[in-house]
Amino acid sequence: MAIAVETLADEMFALISEYAGKRNLKAGDLTKEMIARHGEACSKDDCKLAIRSLIDSGRCVYSYMGGSYIVLPPKDATAGS
Repeated sequence: MAIAVETLADEMFALISEYAGKRNLKAGDLTKEMIARHGEACSKDDCKLAIRSLIDSGRCVYSYMGGSYIVLPPKDATAGS
């Protein structure tokens, strides 16, 4: 049984939130973690769609400091809009 993309996105968001300020996660890190959690029910394509969903919705952004990482958006970018 396949895992819904929305479920993967929610789990990825929780993981990014948990590590915020402690460790930067790359897209590959998130993909590996989801596959480790869900096994064959989760594919790389599903993970790519979940990451795209997080970025498109604005829940997460890419950070290019010393590599390409997926992080929470800066606080000042979401306030006052």
